[in-house]
Amino acid sequence: MYLTVKETAAYLDLPESFILEKIIEGRIRAVHNGEEYLINTEQFRHHLEQLDKLREFEQVEAFEPIPESDDVKDED
Repeated sequence: MYLTVKETAAYLDLPESFILEKIIEGRIRAVHNGEEYLINTEQFRHHLEQLDKLREFEQVEAFEPIPESDDVKDED
């Protein structure tokens, strides 16, 4: 699916200026149709999958109990 710069910025939750900057740098592949850049969203699939995995990991870690340390001395 092809999106405009504005749609891509909303899709990735990034500013439009950042998307344009990355297109100019060649880090985001885009096609210019004479009026605007069109960006294939498939190139972000891996990036978005990795972000989802990171969010899942962070949620699991947030609720993981802190293990007891063997070095803790009982003060009783």
